[in-house]
Amino acid sequence: MNVDTHCPYCSLQCGMTLTPAADAPGLDVLERTGFDVNRGALCSKGRTAPAVLDSAARLTEPLVRDDPAAPLRPASWPDALDRVAAGLARARDAHGPDAVGVFGGGGLTNEKAYALGKFARVVLRTSQIDYNGRFCMSSAAAAGTRAFGLDRGLPFPLADIPRTGCVILVGANPAETMPPALRYFTELRANGGTLVVVDPRRTRTAEQADLHLAPRPGTDLALALGLLHLVIAEGRTDDAFIAARTTGWADARATAMAHWPELVERITGVPVPRLRRAVELFCAPESAMVLTARGPEQQAKGTDTVGAWIDLCLATGRAGRPHSGYGCLTGQGNGQGGREHGQKADQLPGYRLLTDPDARRHVAAVWGVDPETLPGPGRSAYELLDALGGTGPDGIRALLLMGSNPAVSAPRAAHVESRLAALDFLAVADVVLSETAALADVVLPVAQWAEETGTLTNLEGRVLLRRRAVDPPPGVRGDLDVLRGLADRLAPARAAGFPVAAEEVFAELRRASAGGKADYSGITYERIEAADGVFWPCPEGGEPTPRMFLDRFATPDGRARFSGVQHRPAAEETDAEYPVWLTTGRVLAQYQSGAQTRRVSELNAATPGPYVQMHPELAARVGADEGDPVAVLSRRGRAVAPARITAGIRPDTVFMPFHWPGEGRANTVTNPALDPVSRMPEFKVCAVRVERA
Repeated sequence: MNVDTHCPYCSLQCGMTLTPAADAPGLDVLERTGFDVNRGALCSKGRTAPAVLDSAARLTEPLVRDDPAAPLRPASWPDALDRVAAGLARARDAHGPDAVGVFGGGGLTNEKAYALGKFARVVLRTSQIDYNGRFCMSSAAAAGTRAFGLDRGLPFPLADIPRTGCVILVGANPAETMPPALRYFTELRANGGTLVVVDPRRTRTAEQADLHLAPRPGTDLALALGLLHLVIAEGRTDDAFIAARTTGWADARATAMAHWPELVERITGVPVPRLRRAVELFCAPESAMVLTARGPEQQAKGTDTVGAWIDLCLATGRAGRPHSGYGCLTGQGNGQGGREHGQKADQLPGYRLLTDPDARRHVAAVWGVDPETLPGPGRSAYELLDALGGTGPDGIRALLLMGSNPAVSAPRAAHVESRLAALDFLAVADVVLSETAALADVVLPVAQWAEETGTLTNLEGRVLLRRRAVDPPPGVRGDLDVLRGLADRLAPARAAGFPVAAEEVFAELRRASAGGKADYSGITYERIEAADGVFWPCPEGGEPTPRMFLDRFATPDGRARFSGVQHRPAAEETDAEYPVWLTTGRVLAQYQSGAQTRRVSELNAATPGPYVQMHPELAARVGADEGDPVAVLSRRGRAVAPARITAGIRPDTVFMPFHWPGEGRANTVTNPALDPVSRMPEFKVCAVRVERA
C-alpha cells in the first residue's frame, strides 16, 4: 500500500510517497507532486531515506554496560528501562532534581518534544532540559521575538518568494542544504526579481545570484548596518510605515549612521560600489525580503546581527506587507515545532515562558500538577553539556538524551565528549549507535520516521502529518513508549499522563498550547490530512495563518521594534598565531552529525569524508596541493582533512563541513562563545592556523 508522508531530514519536510519495493524487502520513494512545498522534487538524501530503515544499518535491541570499563552488550527492554530509571533516580536522590539532565533533538516530532519536556518537569522535576535546536536558529528566534513579538521561521509561505521583487539571502546555501527550495529563487529571477547572496564562499547558491557579497566571517552585522546607512543617506526609507507601525527608529537611525560605507568596507571587505548596488536592488521593487540562515545566526552576536537585518526591512517598509518581510530558513526537520512545545530550557508548550505565572498556571492545569512544582528555567544547550559530570552543587550527574549526537555536533566537541564520559550515568535513545550513544551506559533502540505517526512543523510554520508506512523491526520501540516505561518506574502516579499513541499526545498538546503564541488548539490530525498541512497560529474554532503581521505585529502595541544595535568584533579575532578564519556548514550529501546519512552508501560515495576548502593563495602559503592532508588548529584543538582548493572562497577563510567524527571533526576546533541573548554558540567564525599535516 502506498503511504503519503514526509522526508525525515531538513525543515522543508518535502512530501513523498512510500511504496513497497518491487524487487527486494523495504520501501521505494515515489514523487508526490501534490504537496506544494517541493512539488515532487527530492534531494539525494530524501530519495535514499529508506536505506536507514534497513535493520542492518541500525540498532534493533537495547544495549547496556555492566560497568564503566565493560563493552556494551545486548539486554532485554525491561532490564534496560530498569537501569535507566535507576540511574536517573540515583542522581536525583543523591544530588537533587537538577543533577539530572535531559537533552532533546530538533528531529523529534511535536508529540515527542512535548512529552519530553513534560517528562523532565513532571516526572524528573528538573530544570535542566534543552535541545540541539539551540544550535540551529535560536538567534533568529530571539531577534524575531524582540522585533515582532513572535518567532515563526517564515511568517509567509515559501510560495511568496517568487512573487517578491528582491531577496537578500544571508548566510544560506539552499542549493546544498535544501535543494528543492532552490526552485523558489530560480522562479523569483524568472519573474524579473533579483537575488543577492551574502556568503564568504561562492557557493552553488551564490552562483545563481545577481549579486554576491563575500564579507569576512563575523562581519554580517556591520554589513547590514552599512546597507541601512545607505538606505537613509539615499532617502530610501519608508517614513509613513516607520511612523505608523514601528518604534525605536531614532536609535536605529543613529547607530546606522555611525557605520558609513567606507568604514563598513574596511570591516567587511565588501567594496562600497557593491554595497550601493545591493541597496539599489533591494529598494527598487515594490516588495522585497531578507532571509537568514546559520551564517549570521551562529555567532556570539547572532541575535543583534539578525536584528540589524530586520531593521533594514522595517526601515524600508519591507515587513508586515504582502510578499515582503524577514524570514529564517530553519535547518532541522522540526527545528520550529521542537522549540515551541517545551524542549527549550525557558519555555513551556505554545511558546509560553516558564517565568510567566499565567503560563505556568495554564500548563500545570493541563498536566494536573501544582504550578509551584514546575521548575524554573534551566541552562541552554552548551551550558548544559558543559556542566555534565560536574562534582559541585550545580553539576549534572545523569543525562537522558534523545535524538541528538553532541559528541560530533556541539562546539568544542572534544571537551563535550569528555563531559559525557564524566557522567555517573548516560542513557541514549537513538536509531543508530551514534558517537554519543557509544559512550552511554544504556542505549535504547527507537523507531524512526516511516515507522511511526506524528506531526512536525516545517520552516513556514505549517504543521504536517508524517504517517507510519511500515512496522519497526522486532526489538525496537517508539520514544513515547520509552517515556511511558520510564514514567511507570519513576512516578507511577503520573504515568497515565504519558500515553503511547501520538494522536492522544497531540490532543493534549493542543490544550496546552491554547491561547499561547504558538496556538495549535484548532489543529487536528483530520484537519492536517484534509489540507496537507495547517499553518499556526490556529486557535480552536479559528482559521490557519499562512501570512502573519499584515495588520499588526504580535507586540503589546502592535508595532514592530527596531533593534538599534552596534557592530562588534567576533568573540575571537585573528592574530599572528591564528591568522585565518574558519567557518563551518553542511554539504549536499550529508546531514547534521551524519549519524544516519553516513550509513547510506550512495551518500558516502558522493561525499565520503571531511575536507578543508581553501583559496589557492592560502594553499600556496602553506604548501598544500589538492588532496593533501592539512591541519586546522585553534585554541581548542586540531582537525585534519584533505585540502580542497578553489577560488570560490576568501583567501583569509577556510571552510569545513561538520558531519564527521574522528580527526576530521570540525567541531573539535569551533568556539563555544555564546550569544548573550539566544545562547547560540559561535560555530561560524573562529581564528585558526592552517598547516600541512
